[in-house]
Amino acid sequence: MNLNKAKTLCRGFPGATEDIKWGEALVFSVGTKMFALTGATPGASRISFKVDDDAFLALTDRPGIVPAPYLARAKWVQTADPKAVSDAEAAQLLIRAYELVFARLTKKLQREIAGAT
Repeated sequence: MNLNKAKTLCRGFPGATEDIKWGEALVFSVGTKMFALTGATPGASRISFKVDDDAFLALTDRPGIVPAPYLARAKWVQTADPKAVSDAEAAQLLIRAYELVFARLTKKLQREIAGAT
């Protein structure tokens, strides 16, 4: 997985924002709710993102994908090895992460985000 492509994809989602949290994490959010994060420093090679319950179990059984530190209880995974996920699969997983978080926003906020695009 190419981390730069993943970041570009996350930046392109409707209503997506990015900021630095905890001094070292580049966090992608929609409606103030996080859906993906990676290291903010150059050379970062891991990305964490939200998944649904079934995907969490399936993904964490694969080599190179682990429960995300501090976020696993909320069903987040982390790519410990960038080669564990292809660019195409990473795109699908990040799209799904965005959709999961977007669906949890208020209907009003969803309409505002959809109307801004």
